[in-house]
Amino acid sequence: MRISSLLTLTSALLMAPTAVSAAGRLGFTLGPQRPDGSCKEQRDFEEDFDAIKAQSGSTLVRSFSSSDCNIAQTILPAAKAKDFQVMLAVWPDTEESFQKDKQALQKYATEEFAKQLYGVIVGSEVFYRGNFTGEQLLDKINDIKRILPKGVKCGPADTWNKLADGTADAVIRGGADLFLVNGFAYWQAQPITNASATYFYDMASAIAHIQTVAGGPDKTPEIFGGETGWPSKGGTNYGPAEASDENAATYFSQSVCGMLTWGVNLFYFSAMDEPGKPDSVGENGQSANEKHWGAMTADRKAKYDLSCK
Repeated sequence: MRISSLLTLTSALLMAPTAVSAAGRLGFTLGPQRPDGSCKEQRDFEEDFDAIKAQSGSTLVRSFSSSDCNIAQTILPAAKAKDFQVMLAVWPDTEESFQKDKQALQKYATEEFAKQLYGVIVGSEVFYRGNFTGEQLLDKINDIKRILPKGVKCGPADTWNKLADGTADAVIRGGADLFLVNGFAYWQAQPITNASATYFYDMASAIAHIQTVAGGPDKTPEIFGGETGWPSKGGTNYGPAEASDENAATYFSQSVCGMLTWGVNLFYFSAMDEPGKPDSVGENGQSANEKHWGAMTADRKAKYDLSCK
């Protein structure tokens, strides 16, 4: 979408005082493995947190699991030590993965860490992949909500279009109190010159639909930008979307900092490069390198200004 589409965003966000805040909160996605592929321990997460806070001021991260590499066991004590908050996740796609993550939450997401556990995400783009209906995912979310400490929010993360086209309406009506909206102008094959307009349109579309289905801004659950980012040098181009250090810096300063200025909370994908991450396959069927999406290098050095001045 072109800049004219920002008018849609303006309308959507101005009507959403309960969905957004005066100044958005920045978080980062964070993997459970060291650069060599071994599992992180508590001290590794503490060092991650120190770097994230020093470079960006952020004190919020999210994961994609609760059991992978025993992440709930190690990241929650690290968060408590460093005054961070964490969104853990449940992978419901198979019964085995669902039970593993649920059991990890039952064992480690206790009242002791209630202040550190900001929320739990159940499902990562399951509507995009067509794995669940809204009713089926709502059952999974409600199952997880019953085992969480009081006050911990729970809901899905999915692509903006699936949160805007009615696919998730059962979850919106069913009482999920947290929604993460994923939007990647890069994966929409947009040149960097149109990336911000695209991301703003995507977020506005999802926010407006969630508000409408929920019954208005006053009844709308909390909304975050769940994932957004741009690959730096070494990543794979996706049509007109070109991976480079310059484009990644531009996307962060214009799209990420711009969305925060609008008052929308969001997670940047990702905190650090992940050398061991497998390639992904896009809608064009081609393999894409996802090892260079970090705002920092694998050794925790910022690639560009993360301060959103």
